[in-house]
Amino acid sequence: MMIRSAPVNRADSVTLASCYALVVTVLPGGLVFKGISFALTPAMLIGFGMGALWCCAQLVTTLGAAKGRNPVRTALFLYAAAHLATYGYVTYQYLPPDELNATDRTLLTLFAVIAVGIAVCDGVRTTARLDRLLKVVVVGCAFMAVVGLIQFFIKIDLAQYLVLPGLKPANELSRLLERSIFTRPAGTTAHPIEFGVVCAVVIPLAIHYAFRALDTGRPQTCWWLCLAVLGVGAMVSLSRSAIIGVAVALIVLIPAMPKGRRLRVLLACGVFVVAMRLVVPGLVGTLLSLFTGISNDPSIDSRQIAIGRAQEEITNHPLLGRGVGTYFPEKYGFLDNQYLGTIVQNGYIGLAALLGLFIAGMYAAARARAASRDPDVRSLSRALLASIAVVATTSATFDLLGFGTVTGLMFLLLGAAGALLRSVRTTAEHPPTLAARILQRLRGPVVQRGHG
Repeated sequence: MMIRSAPVNRADSVTLASCYALVVTVLPGGLVFKGISFALTPAMLIGFGMGALWCCAQLVTTLGAAKGRNPVRTALFLYAAAHLATYGYVTYQYLPPDELNATDRTLLTLFAVIAVGIAVCDGVRTTARLDRLLKVVVVGCAFMAVVGLIQFFIKIDLAQYLVLPGLKPANELSRLLERSIFTRPAGTTAHPIEFGVVCAVVIPLAIHYAFRALDTGRPQTCWWLCLAVLGVGAMVSLSRSAIIGVAVALIVLIPAMPKGRRLRVLLACGVFVVAMRLVVPGLVGTLLSLFTGISNDPSIDSRQIAIGRAQEEITNHPLLGRGVGTYFPEKYGFLDNQYLGTIVQNGYIGLAALLGLFIAGMYAAARARAASRDPDVRSLSRALLASIAVVATTSATFDLLGFGTVTGLMFLLLGAAGALLRSVRTTAEHPPTLAARILQRLRGPVVQRGHG
């Protein structure tokens, strides 16, 4: 009799998605392969591979890939269709060579991350495997945050030593910028704003794993350390977007906590801010000035000029836009607003598709939470909803899709929300047997703590 190994031990979509998560968080952003005329990044290569394997898995019924409707899967297809429509519209007419090359490259880049989202949505079939993937995401982003903290406190850029053989930077970008008296770190990302937003996006997942470890008596030191470095990273990025993102994450997460825990979390946040003020004098004041002195920020004037230019473009191309990737910030001005940039480059149809992505991801996470009684699933659902809400909110404060790390994580988390909803629905249709429930209890009792 042939005994087949358990699926959990096989290489699957989680294996590839974990590699993808580590590539986008551990390797410096903007690295491309040498000797290739096309700017191919390692993350894009993995994304195309995941897309090809997803297509193959959809042709057969023996590889375990999910099929059928899912809100995230539908939203990803509509988003891809909107980009194809824009591409056909703008390439039908004349485009300058630099804009034509830019729209070709940007379209391929977007399809690589769309492939990651679909592969995760349809390829991750259990909450245990999804847990493993998201833990890799948290640890990878914590490593990115550690690199950023070393840049901030010691002024040493470790990112320059993480370039693997065969790779080279696509552009010479400085990862250490200045604001007030501080050095703004970028970690392994391309810019301090992206660094801060990535920290804010992953903080809800770190909170989830830290508290679940506390509640169940599992090892928890690793997750508290990850949460600490991500929280510090968000603050030292000196980014308005990061602070807004952290605030949104807490607003989504804290109301769902037990009353006693809500009070302790609010107290811990206050202690954390005071500690940062003592450890890094002037940091908290600088962060406050980003909001209180926004009217005197010189970047506001340039954004107003860019908005005027954007309005002209929207008038000329309202439905499908002027073409994704064809609006060069260096040439036309920085918009620092992904929604406005999407209208310019993809029109109102593209904006609807982008909003549909965020709505579908948050809907999938909320539906998974409502349909499950498992405390682990409910907590993870809330964390994913908070992470996607951070992405959706901060998209109004910076050009999200212009940065590779946060874009890659966004599509991975959208796919994770869809995968979680699929898993919950599958469990509801095929609940575990009495023997399986007894065996699960015998493997290790769950110790509930911290529900004061």
